[in-house]
Amino acid sequence: MGYSRTVRVGATVLVSGCTAATPDGEVVGEGDVGAQTRACIAAIERALALAGARLDQVVQTRVYATDISRWEDVARAHGEVFGEVRPVNTFVQVSALIDPRMLVEIEAQAYAPPGG
Repeated sequence: MGYSRTVRVGATVLVSGCTAATPDGEVVGEGDVGAQTRACIAAIERALALAGARLDQVVQTRVYATDISRWEDVARAHGEVFGEVRPVNTFVQVSALIDPRMLVEIEAQAYAPPGG
């Protein structure tokens, strides 16, 4: 496909959509959108770290869920990490993700000045 998980442009760090997929193709928390949200955020945290950024520097998230009626579980897990950070957020329902076991995908943008 040709894409990057993380791109840094100056102080801006962009993280492409993260799911609950493991490197070997398994899906963490199958059927549990809260667990999958936590796995997405953990993947975002790892991606940010590679670019020298942290979760508390996230200024925007975009959440794509396959079942909007379960938004509270996603919001609860998102709030565990971002409740104090308070990034702007978009939350939309999508018809499907690349693997039917995946219930949520999250992308993020951080403001992380180099050396700060």
